[in-house]
Amino acid sequence: MKVATIIGARPQFIKTPIVSRELELQGISEILIHTGQHFDTNMSEVFFNQLNIKTPEYNLNINSGFHGEQTGRMLVELEKILLSIRPDCVIVYGDTNSTLAGALTASKLHIPLVHIEAGLRSYNRLMPEEINRVITDTISDFLFAPTSDAIKNLKLEGVTRNVFHVGDVMLDVMQETLRKINIEDILSKNGLADENFILVTIHRAENTDNLGNLFQIWNSVIKLSREGVRIVFPVHPRTLQKLKQLTNIENDINVKLNLVPPLSYFEMIALEKSSKLIITDSGGVQKEGYFLGTRCLIPRGETEWTKLVEIGWNKLVQTDTDSIVQSALEIFNSPKEVRKLSNYFGNGDASKKIASILKENL
Repeated sequence: MKVATIIGARPQFIKTPIVSRELELQGISEILIHTGQHFDTNMSEVFFNQLNIKTPEYNLNINSGFHGEQTGRMLVELEKILLSIRPDCVIVYGDTNSTLAGALTASKLHIPLVHIEAGLRSYNRLMPEEINRVITDTISDFLFAPTSDAIKNLKLEGVTRNVFHVGDVMLDVMQETLRKINIEDILSKNGLADENFILVTIHRAENTDNLGNLFQIWNSVIKLSREGVRIVFPVHPRTLQKLKQLTNIENDINVKLNLVPPLSYFEMIALEKSSKLIITDSGGVQKEGYFLGTRCLIPRGETEWTKLVEIGWNKLVQTDTDSIVQSALEIFNSPKEVRKLSNYFGNGDASKKIASILKENL
């Protein structure tokens, strides 16, 4: 049996190796195709090295352009490759343009399509990720859902065939990563030993392309740092470019506000676990924070991880400066105990279940 796996962005780099390993144990051959969607060294090459991702058989180097252009170029190249290699199925992860391009190409070529992390919904069709999720789930032949709520979302849309509740691959990865890394060493190398700090990550188009939203978030970061809170802000390339359009960053920086280049995966996990709070618009980081015991403030109007908001672990704060600052100071200065869910994301064996199901059904 031969599968083609299509990846292109950070969340996919993280999930791929543990699933690839389980596929190999099941005797399934895998061809890895990297679209090139994320091209920054620390956002791609370092992830490949740290997570032992095999060298892709194909790299499309498609890393620029608006959504339509980027997705269209991927479609053209992926069609050529899939026609050439004729896999028994195509695996896609998550909700990026790489996901959508892989899904559409496989479906049009009548190759069975596998969607890992199916069924997530924010119910905001203004988000490109939401469009990608809905379309991919609609045309997938095998849907691997991380949670019971994801299963319910699919049922509401009439998607019930070949839907499997396997748990979250990210939990598998997290458990393995924590056994590998030395958190104290990473903190020391980043000048954060014995420091209380807030970690900030902002990259979604709804915040970076809307300069009003970005200004409010940036203003909240400055205010928190001036309140004496140490801020560590690994700046996504898109975010840095937009910030420079918005303000003179050098004038805003102070001793408590640290803007740093994008971090490696191991560094991010160490900082997420050690921070007192994370301010993030990333769906993946919200979930990683939960696994690691760190609460998140989300400068968005909605999230695909609704259950974590419902139980009070994470909080939606829109992009209002005062709301972000007030909520951040409350958690930073006097965090409240929040009860975690029992096995909501599975037991850390999602990748094993996925490989086994594919072996049995293809």
